[in-house]
Amino acid sequence: MSTQPEYATSKPSGGNRKLIVSAVLAIVVVGAIAVDTTVVKIGSENDVRQQAFSSETFGAEQFPKIKANVEERAVAAADLATAIAADKKAAAEKFGTATSTGPVIPVTLTGVFGARKSNTNEMKIDGLPPETVVRVQTGPAVNGTDLRDATGTIEFGQFTNQIQYQDAGSAINNEMKKAVFGSLDPDTLDGKQATVVGVFKLINPKNWLVTPVKVEVK
Repeated sequence: MSTQPEYATSKPSGGNRKLIVSAVLAIVVVGAIAVDTTVVKIGSENDVRQQAFSSETFGAEQFPKIKANVEERAVAAADLATAIAADKKAAAEKFGTATSTGPVIPVTLTGVFGARKSNTNEMKIDGLPPETVVRVQTGPAVNGTDLRDATGTIEFGQFTNQIQYQDAGSAINNEMKKAVFGSLDPDTLDGKQATVVGVFKLINPKNWLVTPVKVEVK
C-alpha cells in the first residue's frame, strides 16, 4: 500500500495576521493622504496665499481702492447736510455704507481750516448749518475704522479673528497717513482754504469727524 507524503500547511498566527492587516491599512492611509495632498511650489500663487496674513501688505493693497471708491461716491457737504436734515435714515441708506455702529458716508468738504486740537482741525463749510461742527483728522494719530468700513467690501469673515480685523483697519489708516499727510503740515492749516474728500460715521448729525483720503490746500 503506497502512502502519499503529507506536507504541513502553516497558517499565519494571530499576531502575524494583525501585523499584515496593520500594514495594509497603513498603505491605504498613506495612499489616501497622497491623493488628497496638493504640492505647492515655493513662490507660486498658492504659496503666497498660504503665507501668514500681513496687515501692512493688506493696507497697501486696499487703500488705493478705498480712495477711488470714496472719491467716486463723495457727496458735497451742503447737499448731504440738507438730505440728513430732511430724513437721516433715508440719507444714510442712499449715501452711506451700513456698519454695526452707524453708516459711513463719503463727503466732499470745501471751506476754511480752523484751529488744530487733538489731532484734528475744525473746518468751516459754506452751506452747512452753523450748529454743525466738522472736524478733519489731520494726524499724526488717526482713530477709528471708517476707511476700512467705507466700501462695504471688507468684512470680518475675511479674517482669522478680531485682532487681525482691527490690524487691517490700522494698516489702511497708516497708508492713508503716508499718502495724505506726507506733504501736509497740520500746524499751518489754520485759516487756509482747502478741499477735503473723506468719510465720517453718521451718529450725531451735528458732529462730523472726517477721515480724509485726499486734502488739497489752496
